[in-house]
Amino acid sequence: MFLKDTFSTENGFKKSSFKSPFSTTKKVVLATTILFTASTAMASTVFKLSHNQDKKHPVHQSMQYMADEIKKMSDGELVVRIYPNGQLGTQRESMELLQNGALQMAKSNASELESFEPSYGAFNIPYIFISRDHYYRTLTGDVGEKILASSEAKGFVGLTYYDGGSRSFYANKAINSPADLKGMKIRVQPSPTAISMITLMGGSATPLPYGELYTALQQGVVDGAENSPSALTSSRHGEVSKVYSQDEHTMIPDVLVMSSQSWNKLSSEEQNIFRTAAKNSMLFHKKLWTKATNESIEKAKSSMGVKFVTVEKQPFVDAVKPMHDEALKNPAIADYVKSIKALAN
Repeated sequence: MFLKDTFSTENGFKKSSFKSPFSTTKKVVLATTILFTASTAMASTVFKLSHNQDKKHPVHQSMQYMADEIKKMSDGELVVRIYPNGQLGTQRESMELLQNGALQMAKSNASELESFEPSYGAFNIPYIFISRDHYYRTLTGDVGEKILASSEAKGFVGLTYYDGGSRSFYANKAINSPADLKGMKIRVQPSPTAISMITLMGGSATPLPYGELYTALQQGVVDGAENSPSALTSSRHGEVSKVYSQDEHTMIPDVLVMSSQSWNKLSSEEQNIFRTAAKNSMLFHKKLWTKATNESIEKAKSSMGVKFVTVEKQPFVDAVKPMHDEALKNPAIADYVKSIKALAN
């Protein structure tokens, strides 16, 4: 037996009666399916993740890998939704939203996080890492874990690190020694350590949001910047800066963080899912970053006409020695710095 229905449209016009193509049994099954689907969707907890790179960047791909792992490990109950290209604000704005509980997750870096939690300043000291192996021993060891956990009272907790490569100077002239930085305005991240480094080397530190850097270089607001080779291609800085001087002054990791409010709402099992997936994505990223860096250098040379210059590092190391001396006297980071140095060999 078919059901007859008469109903009015939203604007008040009557519609003629019609016979439903579904039997009563089929309607019950369909309604049950819809309710089950809706309840399943409602059961999912969504975590918005903000970052300032595009979808092709290795760090986005690595975080997507993590998001897929989390969804799989939680049977779809935990969903990480990624917002690239600064859609939810700059890194600093995202961190402020995260501290207030208005945003669940963000990708920042140790340089910017130093302003929110001093412990991250240990990573920002120039030439504290002597090799990539030394860098990874630190990030995956006790020092790295303690720093990730140090900021819970500040409104966020660290989940993992992503390799950001070694940072060097780029401009429209070679920077072979600190003397070449004299009188130059160099864009830095809003980090006290980064500002001190440029000042000791003889340059003029100019903090700017990353998204404004291309135009600032193009218009001469700044004379140069410092970053990994990927910035030349992924952000097209190689179009406006033609010499990359490989002094490799810092190896500053990107850091994936979650708001303390969101973290503390998770069960211990759910926290373990996030930690495991995040750590796995770090190792996934390590291979991805190596490949992407090599490709960026080749592209910058062949397609953008960027010249890569190898420099003598010792004059730069000597220039920033006061920062190492000061760090060992700073109670906020002294123990971390000692531990990092002990891992060098």
